[in-house]
Amino acid sequence: MNIPSNLKDSYPFEPKRFKLSSGHSLSYLDEGSDEKTPTLFLHGNPTWSFYYRKAVRFWKDHSRCIAVDHLGCGLSDKPSSSSFSYNLQNHANNLLELVDSLNLQNFNLVVHDWGGAIGMTAFADQAHRIRKIVLLNTAAFPSRDVPRRILFCRLPVIGEFFVRALNGFAGPATWMASSKGMTDSAKKGLLQPYGNWKNRVAIWNFVRDIPYELNHPTLSILQSTAEKLKGFSTTPAMACWGMKDFCFHGGYLKKWEKQWPHIISHRFADSGHYILEDSFEDVRAKVEPFLFANE
Repeated sequence: MNIPSNLKDSYPFEPKRFKLSSGHSLSYLDEGSDEKTPTLFLHGNPTWSFYYRKAVRFWKDHSRCIAVDHLGCGLSDKPSSSSFSYNLQNHANNLLELVDSLNLQNFNLVVHDWGGAIGMTAFADQAHRIRKIVLLNTAAFPSRDVPRRILFCRLPVIGEFFVRALNGFAGPATWMASSKGMTDSAKKGLLQPYGNWKNRVAIWNFVRDIPYELNHPTLSILQSTAEKLKGFSTTPAMACWGMKDFCFHGGYLKKWEKQWPHIISHRFADSGHYILEDSFEDVRAKVEPFLFANE
């Protein structure tokens, strides 16, 4: 997908392509000098690398910034569910293929929403590769604390119709996930890749992959990831949390703090789930010194 002209001011990048072993291709940003420490940005559902546009623009002078569009998201290929199984393990495997192809070592990891589960699953046995971690309203452990409105989206037939035909997930997220309201250009940018039934395939499958049921196939994978979080007990970590998030609320941050007692936490009382839309400059003021003080 070419970048629409109306997004070029806010997303002034030249995405790269990486062909996976499956034959499908990922789109990703790779901005900044190769000589600087890499920072890997992982988005969640229903966003894409556009969510990190401000971070990449400001931080590419400090770091080599790599922001991935998961398969089915953003400018990456959007194969049908019959040609790609959209689940946590496969997203993590795709990520590892890309990171290995780029030979990334000793890099920073910034994660939001599903990006936390994907990133921590991918690197669960490779903690030595991660230099520092920044958490933005995310999780990498099982929880049955799922809002009813999201559970509705998982219902067979009606849930898929709501999410894919009526845009009932990505559309409402542009106002429900922000406590301060987003600009029209931000809304258009976040929704741009998801304009029809076909292009919303990953959005629907991410919702379906929430391991809510006790027999859900992704539950054991996420449980394993959660058990291996102790491998990052000495990895410097920071959390910037929007406390008005109706989904990844403050209770999730407390779980992270229990898992990683060394984590540095910053609570943003007036920010929602899309914390980088609500409070980018305030988050930037916390994250930049943490990640780049010695760069």
